[in-house]
Amino acid sequence: MENEQPLLQPYSKNGLSLKNRVVMAPMTRSRADNPENAPQEGLHDIYYAQRASAGLIITEGSQVSKDAVGYVNTPGIYSEAQVEGWKKVTQSVHNSGGKIFIQLWHVGRMSHPDFHDGNLPLAPSAINPNSKSYTPEGFKETVTPKEMTIEDIKKTISDFKNAAENAMKAGFDGVEIHSSNGYLFHQFFNGTSNKRSDGYGGSIENRARFFFEVLDAIKQVVPENKIGARFNPSLHGTFGMKMDAETIPTFDYIISKLNNYNLAYIHLSEPFTDVSNVEFAVSNIAEHYRPIYNGTLMINTNFDQKKGNAILENGLADLVAFGKPYISNPDLVERFDKNKPMAEWDEDTFYTTGKKGYTDYPKVE
Repeated sequence: MENEQPLLQPYSKNGLSLKNRVVMAPMTRSRADNPENAPQEGLHDIYYAQRASAGLIITEGSQVSKDAVGYVNTPGIYSEAQVEGWKKVTQSVHNSGGKIFIQLWHVGRMSHPDFHDGNLPLAPSAINPNSKSYTPEGFKETVTPKEMTIEDIKKTISDFKNAAENAMKAGFDGVEIHSSNGYLFHQFFNGTSNKRSDGYGGSIENRARFFFEVLDAIKQVVPENKIGARFNPSLHGTFGMKMDAETIPTFDYIISKLNNYNLAYIHLSEPFTDVSNVEFAVSNIAEHYRPIYNGTLMINTNFDQKKGNAILENGLADLVAFGKPYISNPDLVERFDKNKPMAEWDEDTFYTTGKKGYTDYPKVE
């Protein structure tokens, strides 16, 4: 496309070679409504292939084990059936000229005993997020989770490694570690959800340890430059997360340490809510982390075409991830290219099953 917009320029760094800088953000869509929680032929493969003009697609969060699940009908990447289902997705995307990473997910305390045969969900500490979990019977109040033992931590590290290996078998171009949005890694990072007194709690280094142990395990089976990681430093008030004096210094430490790795990218979210009155919060995440991180920086949260072009123009990010616009505009890149209006999304079908509101949004004429 002969277009001057920064969003539509190709991007290449460190082995990551993309036809444009528009990324489809990971979004839970709850379409894996089968006993295997596997992607379904004629559904997931079509949905992702329709959006293959993106520079990069990042899939919905996919649980790395049965222990990791916390939402109804989300696909996993730990069983053979799931790997087979994802193979059809990656083939369809590649046949349509696209690239696709899978997001590896463990929700930690944001789950419910209904998903675990009555057992408690796992978390760094036994602290209830006082939130809601989306179960097969609808939303239910979260419970006080089980504090993970060292054994639980080791098993979870192994689950992530196994899931990453499965992702390679399924034909993905890479993996993204979902270390964001109040889920398991974020629960370890945060001093209000992690009250451990062992090597995984207390100091900033200790609270970041689990993440780096998982990253080191994954890089044994996936090249470093095919691994991304997602963070949401100024998340406050969502899923029981609260910022404290060490929150931003913790992310500064993690993101700065990631300069020692050869990652595909780091994927940062601007605040989900207005944090201008939240003590300790940083309002402009890209601006804060651009000088700290030397690699590829992807940014997301409420970007449109104009804002996306502007942040690239200003050099504050290399790639921009779009969420909801990608639900209703499978041809988002083409619409940007031709400056066509955006189709509206239907929130009522975000988390339902079947094709409606999933694969039936038309492309622009």
